[in-house]
Amino acid sequence: MLPPWHFLLLLVVAVRAIDYDLDDPESIKAACKSIAHQMLTHYTGMNPGDNPGNLPDPYYWWEAGAMFNALIEYWFTTGDTTWNNITTQGITWQAGPSGSFMPANQTRTEGNDDQGFWAFAAMSAAERNFPNPTDPDTPGWLAMAQAVFNTQAARWDPETCGGGLRWQIFTWNNGYNYKNTISNGCFFNLAARLAKYTGNQTYADWATKVWDWTREVGFMTDDYRFWDGADDRNGCVDFNHIEWTYNTGVYLMGAATMYNFTESPDWKEHTQGIINASSVFFEDDVMYERACEPIDTCEVDQRSFKGYLARWMAATTQMAPFTFDQVMPKLRASAKAAAQTCTGGAGQAACGLEWTSRKWDGMDDVGIQLAALEVMQSTLIPRVDPPVTHDTGGTSQGNPGGGDPSPPPPPVPEGLRIEIDTADRAGAGILTAVMSFVLIGSTGWMVYE
Repeated sequence: MLPPWHFLLLLVVAVRAIDYDLDDPESIKAACKSIAHQMLTHYTGMNPGDNPGNLPDPYYWWEAGAMFNALIEYWFTTGDTTWNNITTQGITWQAGPSGSFMPANQTRTEGNDDQGFWAFAAMSAAERNFPNPTDPDTPGWLAMAQAVFNTQAARWDPETCGGGLRWQIFTWNNGYNYKNTISNGCFFNLAARLAKYTGNQTYADWATKVWDWTREVGFMTDDYRFWDGADDRNGCVDFNHIEWTYNTGVYLMGAATMYNFTESPDWKEHTQGIINASSVFFEDDVMYERACEPIDTCEVDQRSFKGYLARWMAATTQMAPFTFDQVMPKLRASAKAAAQTCTGGAGQAACGLEWTSRKWDGMDDVGIQLAALEVMQSTLIPRVDPPVTHDTGGTSQGNPGGGDPSPPPPPVPEGLRIEIDTADRAGAGILTAVMSFVLIGSTGWMVYE
């Protein structure tokens, strides 16, 4: 029989968090590698016979695009090339020949926000000078982002609510009548970054158009809070008031980029306003998903949302340096708390959802790992260069006319209306008009107006 002290030692070892020293870049890099490795234990797309770029059930297609974006940022902030090949493989496979991320195996249920998150991966690859695709028949990273922009600009819909993108692309999907903040935020974010990278004013004009519409329709409040969306069949007047971190983040990064591009005091004011409003997502400077974490209702896609706010807050410090002193203490506190949850699994690198608890909750989840990775590597942002542009060393090949703005819809049996179920759910937080009553019932008490 083992002595009592041995059991105590085992207990101490079992709950030991990964080594994450905020003042030691090598410690941060090593911790991020452990977190990323644990995240990728769920990914098999690089294996023979598997589909590159897809995560298995229960994960959704869009989240794989977000995961590869996180790996691009991982490579850039740490210098580690371990997963560059599978990142290139996954993105190029899902982009398709046109580069517009409308693969046949996803188009049936693909939403504008899903497509947008894959475009972000391509845009980040261009901005970070991620190694370019070597196949001459593969569109460049910039060309992919431009292809998505073109397809989404063609879907701008002034017939209802005065404009905006719908959540779903095709009429037979429930959610087609839902105009939501994240789909339009993705389009805004992408347009702003394309304007900065290319210098093309047309992209900036589109970014301004989307921003103005978001404010006018009421999805963004005067104090820079973001509601989830509304049904366009009643003129987008009955808002779903649930607030998600990624809606704040996607508009923050876009506004900061527009400030950097224009040096306009208006965009500076907008950027600062969103930073101020983001405080609702922090408890003692530690980030949390206030709509679902306190009542334990975060579903698969929502578990990753904090990671995008962390990523875009970090990027904002490079686009709008005046935000640095306000943003970095929150990112550092959140990263330290997140690291303290990473005690699970054989490698003691499985992280917990609730960073405010500072302990592992027994889960092993792609989105949870992704969020922890994003916030932890975000603390390295002061040590790396800002995004490149065509004028500052960017090497990605573009194609301003890329993509098919009107791809033929996939065949669907006549009369069929597809229900977006848990296998197909997009990144909108499941907040369609059809399903919003469920979420209001489970999270409504967490909504603050």
